[in-house]
Amino acid sequence: MSKGMTITEKIFAAHCGKDFVQAGELISAKVDITLANDITGPIAISEFRKIGVENVFDPSRVVFVPDHFVPNKDIKSAQQAKIVRDFSREQNLVNYFEVGRMGIEHALLPDKGIVTAGDLVIGADSHTCTYGALGAFSTGVGSTDLGCTMASGETWFRVPSTIKVEFFGTLNKWVSAKDLILHLIGDIGVDGALYKTLEIGGEVIENMQMDGRFTICNMAIEAGAKNGIIVPDEITKKYLLNRSIREPKFYTSDENATYEKVLRYDVSKIEPTVAKPHLPENTCPISEIGNIKIDQAVIGSCTNGRLSDLEVAAKILDGRKVHPDVRLIVFPGTQEIYLDALKLGYIEAIIKAGGAVSTPTCGPCLGGHCGILAKGERAISTTNRNFVGRMGHPESEVYLSSPAVAAASAILGKISSPEEL
Repeated sequence: MSKGMTITEKIFAAHCGKDFVQAGELISAKVDITLANDITGPIAISEFRKIGVENVFDPSRVVFVPDHFVPNKDIKSAQQAKIVRDFSREQNLVNYFEVGRMGIEHALLPDKGIVTAGDLVIGADSHTCTYGALGAFSTGVGSTDLGCTMASGETWFRVPSTIKVEFFGTLNKWVSAKDLILHLIGDIGVDGALYKTLEIGGEVIENMQMDGRFTICNMAIEAGAKNGIIVPDEITKKYLLNRSIREPKFYTSDENATYEKVLRYDVSKIEPTVAKPHLPENTCPISEIGNIKIDQAVIGSCTNGRLSDLEVAAKILDGRKVHPDVRLIVFPGTQEIYLDALKLGYIEAIIKAGGAVSTPTCGPCLGGHCGILAKGERAISTTNRNFVGRMGHPESEVYLSSPAVAAASAILGKISSPEEL
């Protein structure tokens, strides 16, 4: 029998014109989509200019989403956004998203059908790995690499080895996709999958809807992974139906594919999980968190700003009040998600509880705007990173959690399980 390939290896083979590739091999591959935002885009554009070509390789495949400091917080951020806007107009880019139409990039691109199953996607943003939830290879790159790829339509890779992760068993109440990925990162560490593929599967994932799958793949980079990926199935196909602007290609891993190792987790042993400062690997179950008061709760981001996340938060907040010492800030992932949440009453429940709801932006996640922490302040957040100074002052603290834990914590004024309400 011939040697098998993983789903990641098959996608690479298809994009570099080979019948077979294996871990460790250096390849040059064509890309389907390049992505940049208002922070990384201007640098990529500058590097693109240095090459000396006039036009991008394909104006329908070069995507710019200004979402980090947008709506602009100051003159410098306005200048950054203008560089991206002017370049997009000059190049007649099909997929440039202005304020009012944009969303948080890694929520927006899947919902718009710009990325799809079988794609090879690079983005000048770490969390580009989100699209692996669709059965695509997607990864973050530097702005220089992106600028070169905008010109040529291809770039080089070292094919990563693959760690297979299987979640099995029955989820406990209030345990979500965020808790599973935090548990995994806590187990293997922030460099536990360094430049490797995390191929996520098992019966729990097979029964998980797309929102949860996006959350898991989004945080693959927090374990050092080159990409996270989930083999597409009927749930994937249903999500992509009448959404993808290009024909999806559904790959799967061969039974005799080579894996570096296989990790299996019984989810019935996993509680709601919190990552304490200052690394996503510094996790503990909610039952062991202790009495930790908070000043701010953030629900949203490219990790947990989807409709089901807002639904969970709204149902916990409905009829209750945010603690008087806490600021609750909620960021829907896209304008469409915002509208759907309005129609379903989620936004009303959040506002009546005392939460502030913002237009889609990455603002507080990277300590950019709309929720900066002062010295000594502490936040619970559904975002993906809690490094020193990540959301503001170097002497502030960020705890990562699911929307359910963040909402309960906002009400009680301390990091709490919804069971405590």
